[in-house]
Amino acid sequence: MIVELGHFALVLALVLSLVQSVLPVTGALKGDNRLMAVAPPVSVMLFLLVGLSFAALTMAYVTSDFSVVNVWENSHSTKPLIYKISGVWGNHEGSVLLWVLILVFFGALVGAFGSNIPAPLRSATLSVQAWITAGFLLFILATSNPFARIAQAPIEGNDLNPILQDIGLAIHPPLLYVGYVGFSITFSFAVAALMLGRIDAAWARWVRPWTLLAWVFLTLGISMGSYWAYYELGWGGWWFWDPVENASLMPWLAGTALLHSALVMEKREALKVWTILLAIFTFSLSLLGTFLVRSGVLTSVHAFATDPARGIFILVLLCLFIGGSLTLYAWRAPMLKQGGLFAPISREGSLVLNNLFLTAATVAVFVGTLYPLALDIVTGEKISVGAPFFNLTFGPILVPLLMAIPFGPVLAWKRGDLLAASQRLYAAFGIALAACLFCFWLWGMKMVLAPLGVGLAVWVMVGAAAEILGRIRLRDVGLARGISRLTGLPGSVWGTAIAHFGVGVTLLGIVTASAFQVEQIRTMKPQDIVSLEGFDMTFEGAVPRKGPNYTEEVAHFTVRQGGVEIARLDPSKRVYTARQMPTTEAAILTLGVSQLYLSLGESRGDGAVDVRVYYKPLITLIWIGCVIMAFGGLVSIADRRLRVGAPKPARKSKAAAPAAQPAE
Repeated sequence: MIVELGHFALVLALVLSLVQSVLPVTGALKGDNRLMAVAPPVSVMLFLLVGLSFAALTMAYVTSDFSVVNVWENSHSTKPLIYKISGVWGNHEGSVLLWVLILVFFGALVGAFGSNIPAPLRSATLSVQAWITAGFLLFILATSNPFARIAQAPIEGNDLNPILQDIGLAIHPPLLYVGYVGFSITFSFAVAALMLGRIDAAWARWVRPWTLLAWVFLTLGISMGSYWAYYELGWGGWWFWDPVENASLMPWLAGTALLHSALVMEKREALKVWTILLAIFTFSLSLLGTFLVRSGVLTSVHAFATDPARGIFILVLLCLFIGGSLTLYAWRAPMLKQGGLFAPISREGSLVLNNLFLTAATVAVFVGTLYPLALDIVTGEKISVGAPFFNLTFGPILVPLLMAIPFGPVLAWKRGDLLAASQRLYAAFGIALAACLFCFWLWGMKMVLAPLGVGLAVWVMVGAAAEILGRIRLRDVGLARGISRLTGLPGSVWGTAIAHFGVGVTLLGIVTASAFQVEQIRTMKPQDIVSLEGFDMTFEGAVPRKGPNYTEEVAHFTVRQGGVEIARLDPSKRVYTARQMPTTEAAILTLGVSQLYLSLGESRGDGAVDVRVYYKPLITLIWIGCVIMAFGGLVSIADRRLRVGAPKPARKSKAAAPAAQPAE
């Protein structure tokens, strides 16, 4: 019965989304408060209905109700509970339902907590959000019903894809979807503003917290997916330029550009046209990623759908939402008033430069991802665009961007002084140069790019710290006053510095792990020893072991350093009983921020086994830096000046106050 209740809740949600898509926007355009008042309660009710539907599907998985086709295809009674729950979104139908749940969740947040947003803008925004919701609910009900029944229920299910039975894949999709779908709110705000003709600094302030929230979760989702691929697939790599990885990277790059562009719009009412276009493109790239993964165009562990009807349906939605919004933009954008002017050397100029490089990087990833697909459709020719293309295009675009990052926060608004900004950063430049020269002395001239990369990473990190120190002026005001000014800095200033510092940390991890990784591949018999970077790993033999829904062959290794045992590692090869599908479970020893990585290959005769061993220096900095970036975003969101619904009198008082120094 609960399954039918979940299906009925989706049908009712579709009806309510159609109501919300028409009445509030009509009220906003006509100034009818009664129609506009429909939006908030309906948006909350939509969330409750879709939440009920998602809970019903989850219950079917937890109870192993194999009369439901979706549960039968993707679950098994012996599967651990955590993977029964994660199996809800480990398939096409369930993942789209999760997508819609997060979509209506963001709408409910605006409806429940956006009371200080002007009623016409909030109503129109929620109507646009309902258009998207209605489209995807119709997609679920027409082509991807997760509640379809089997007439004669099987006794047992087919089990979930074994490589999805991992804690990383239980966490990664929800984080990624919150990021993906979170940009729908910025899209809805943009389309609503175009319809109403209200695009100003206040609009940018309302949009920025939602953009930050989506960006934070997308950052965490991408980094979690990267770490999952690193330890689960057994290849030892952390990024493969897989088309599905690129599908999440593109909206992240565009969203990063949107954050910086909205800041210019908020402070100077400049870049209005560009900011609106970025808001549309960022969510459009999220929709494109959904199309690539859910349509069957791509073959990947992430790509669940293979039915052409689904692909055509999503493509139609893609054309309607993207084409419709761009048409509206083309009609209304010329009517927008231009904002304040600024000199090329200024805070605004640095953010425009940031946008140019981020946009170019997005285009490079877009072309590399979609060109092979387009070529295949047009000519039937199949080509592969891999890491060499992206490394040669993406990397050179980001280098000047990274070099410019420390300059942006220390330049003044409207008209800056590059020489003065350079003087504030001379210590950061000196430390970065010293780090670069030290690396050349340590590693010699056989590696040129690695020391330069380390120097660039240090430049970004120390530059972020220099921006904070420059604001408190410790030498001028003394220690006590300096500490007071430090604690009084706005949250957005701290958030910007922390996020930029995280970029430097991630870059340092990428450079060192890529340049100085050491690898050995050996066929080992019991008691054989492999030595790597001062570590001796002894193969003690392999033994069988039985898990809840798999069997595995576990290899035992003893790790010694200087003759002293420091750890035991147990990599394994698993075979999942239901699908008879093998997986590789790597064993990882974390040593500070570096790692030893062991992965098993094929088993040989006489107990011998192929072993792949890596030493990866500073590799965990890649993901630590991503967490630091996300934390910086959260700190910025906590700044009361950026909260949705900031009181209008506070805005007026701030606008009336003279600007004593550059703001964040």
